[in-house]
Amino acid sequence: MTRHLIMDEPARDRVLDELPQSLTGTPMDRPEGPLKVSGTATYAHEWNLPGTVYGVLARAAVPKGKVTEIGKDAVMALPGVLGVFADERFLRNPAQGTSGEAPIQGPDEIAYLGQPVALVVAETFEQARHGANILQLEYDTAADGVFDPEATNVPHERPEDDQLDQGDLDQAMRDAKFTVDQVYRTPGHNSAAMEPHCSIASWEGDKLTLRGSYQMLNYNINELADSLKIESENVRILSPYVGGGFGSKLGIAPEAVAAAIAAKELGRPVVVALSRQQVFEAVMRRSESRQHIRLAADETGKLIGLGHDSLVSNLPGEEFYEPVMQATHFLYTGENRRMNMEVARVNRTCAGSVRAPGEAIGMVALENAMDELAEASGIDPVELRKRNIPETHPEKDQGYSSRPFAEALDEGARRFGWDKRNAKPAQTREGEWWIGMGMASAARVNMLQEAKARVILNADGSATVQTDMTDIGTGTYSILTQIAADMLGLPADKVETQLGDTDFPRASGSGGSFGASSSGSAVFLACQELRGRIAGKLGVAEDDLVIEDGKAGGKTLADILGGDALTGEGHIEPGETSKEKRQATYGSYFAEVAVNGVTGETRVRRLTAVFGAGRILNEKTATSQCYGGCVWGIGMALHEELMFDHRDGHLVNRDLAEYHVPVNLDVPQIDVHLLEERDDWASPIQSKGIGELGLCGAAAAVTNAIYNAVGVRVRDYPVTLDKLLAELPEI
Repeated sequence: MTRHLIMDEPARDRVLDELPQSLTGTPMDRPEGPLKVSGTATYAHEWNLPGTVYGVLARAAVPKGKVTEIGKDAVMALPGVLGVFADERFLRNPAQGTSGEAPIQGPDEIAYLGQPVALVVAETFEQARHGANILQLEYDTAADGVFDPEATNVPHERPEDDQLDQGDLDQAMRDAKFTVDQVYRTPGHNSAAMEPHCSIASWEGDKLTLRGSYQMLNYNINELADSLKIESENVRILSPYVGGGFGSKLGIAPEAVAAAIAAKELGRPVVVALSRQQVFEAVMRRSESRQHIRLAADETGKLIGLGHDSLVSNLPGEEFYEPVMQATHFLYTGENRRMNMEVARVNRTCAGSVRAPGEAIGMVALENAMDELAEASGIDPVELRKRNIPETHPEKDQGYSSRPFAEALDEGARRFGWDKRNAKPAQTREGEWWIGMGMASAARVNMLQEAKARVILNADGSATVQTDMTDIGTGTYSILTQIAADMLGLPADKVETQLGDTDFPRASGSGGSFGASSSGSAVFLACQELRGRIAGKLGVAEDDLVIEDGKAGGKTLADILGGDALTGEGHIEPGETSKEKRQATYGSYFAEVAVNGVTGETRVRRLTAVFGAGRILNEKTATSQCYGGCVWGIGMALHEELMFDHRDGHLVNRDLAEYHVPVNLDVPQIDVHLLEERDDWASPIQSKGIGELGLCGAAAAVTNAIYNAVGVRVRDYPVTLDKLLAELPEI
C-alpha cells in the first residue's frame, strides 16, 4: 500500500514535533560512518568483480574537428590489450542529469579538447593506460573553434524565458539619489570531488548492472538505457556510496556508456575510472560569468531599480546554462527591473551544475554591488539589506513562505560583533596586516521533487528503509534513519537504511538541495502508511496511535505483527504550494580578514554564518554542509579559477596541483548557526534544502571585508595578490 501526497496545500500538522520520540533534528552520528572510516564502505571502484578488466579513455587532442582515423591495429598488438572501442553511442559529454535522456552522442565530431573518442581495454590498468596514450588519432580540423566567451566572433544566444524588462530602469538610474553601475566577473570552477568518476559494467544476458558513482539514479537509469538503445527495465545501477559529487555526477557520463559497450562485447566486467586530469577536462565545469549589475536607490536607501545582465557559456547544443540571476528576481525590492541572460557557445569543456548553480556566483556579484551601494549611501550594509526586503515578490503576485531573512541578518551581526566594525576602509592595522570586516546575504531557491520510498516493518519489530536515493556525503543515511525511527517509535539501531539501488523505489536523487526534503517526505509518508495499518490492527484511529520504545497499545511491534512483516510505500510530488508561494532559504555571512600591506596576502581570520532552512533534519550533517559551503566560498574569493588558453581552448590548470582550493591553514574556525524554523509550504516535514545554501554569497563577504581592510575593490574573481598590490595603502 502506498501513501501518496501531492503538495497542493501547506502541511496542516507538524507530526514530527508531536511524536514522543524526537531523534529527527539531533546531531546523530552517521550510521554508515564506521564503514567509511574503516575502509569497508564499497565505493564505485572497489567491487572487485571476478574477471574484471580495465578500460582507459582516449581523448581528442584538438578542440574542434572530426576524427577521420583511429589507429586500432597498433594498439591491439600490444600485450594484454583486449579491445579498442569507438562506438556511435559514446557520449560527447556527460548528461545534465535531469532529463532522463542521452546527451549528444558520437565520438567523431569533436567539440572540445579532451573529449572522449575511444576506449582501450586490457587485462591490467597499466596496459590499458599505455594503449590509450599511444593510440593514434587523425583529424579533419578545417573548422576553427571559438574559445573566449567575450570575443566578438563568438555566437551568443538569448534564452527567451530568461529576459525581463519591467518598468523603466534607465529612468530609475537617472532619478536615483544613489546608484551602482558595475561589471563583476567570476571564473569557471570545477567540482573536484574527492572520488574521481568511475563505472564498472557487467552483463548477464541482456541485463546490465552498472556500479558507478552517481547522484541521480532515477534519471541516470533512463539516460544510460537511452544511450545504449536498450530498455530501462534491463538496467540496474548501484551507487550505495558516493565520494562527493557537487553536481558533477548528476548525469550519466562517458565512462559509464563506454564501459557498458565494451563489457557487452568482451563478456567480462569492465571498469573505467577517470584520472584527475580527465575529470577536469571531460566532466562538468561551472561556467565563467560576466555580470553587469545596476542598482538605483532613493535617499532612504530603498531600491527603485535593479538590473542584472549576465553572460555565461556552454558547448553548442547544450540546453543548460548557469542561472546566475535566480535569487536576484526575489531577494530585494525595486519596481524597475531589467535582467537579461546571454549564452556564448564555445569549444570548452561542457558547463553544467556545480554546487548551487546560479546563486553560487550570482549572489556574489549582487552582494558586492549591495556593499558598494551601502558605501555610496552611507547606510550600514545590514540595515540596507533589511530596508530592501520586499513584502511580496517584486515581479509577480506571489507571497513568500517562511522567510527568516531579517532574523538571519540580525543574528549574524550579533554573533559576529558587527557593531565593532569601522565603516571607513583602511583604518585598522595590526603590524603590517590591515584588518577589515565584510558581510553578505545568502539565498537559494527551494525545490521539492517527486520521490518514492519503501519502509518494511520486519517481523521482529525492526525496520528497513529502501529507496534509490543516494548519499554523496550529505547525510542521507542519517536523515532517513532518524525520520523512520521517530515515526515508528524505534531506536536508530533498529532501523536499517538501504540506498543507491535502482531496484528500490525511485527517489529524487541528490541535487539542487532537494534530496533530503523529498526523500525524507517519501519515507515519512511510507511510515504514515505503516502507522495507519498498525492502528487498524489495534482498533484505534491513526491520529490517536502512540508508538514509543517499540511498543503501541501495550504490545511490542513484534507481537502486533504476529510473525508477519508489513510494507508501506510513500510517494511525494510537488504541487500548488511551490507555485503559490516563493520558497527559498536564507542566511547571512560575516567575515574578518587580514590583508598583508607588503605582500597582498589575504587571510580569513573569522567567519560567522547564520542560515534558515526549515526544519533541520540532522544538526550535525546540516552544519557540516554549511562548513563545506563556507570553505568553498573562501576558495571562490581567493583561490579557485579554471584557466583556459584562448588560443585552443585547452584547460591549463587541470589538476589539484594547479587548480587551487583552500587547505587547512586557509580556513579559520567557522561559526555556523542554524535558525529554528518550520516551513509548512515546503514539505510535509516542514524542511527545506540546505546543502547549497552555505555557498550562496559566502565569497562576497570575504571580498567585501578585503575592501574594508584596504580600500581596494576587486570585481574580477578570485582576489589574487596581483589584483591588490598596486593599490595597497601605505603602511
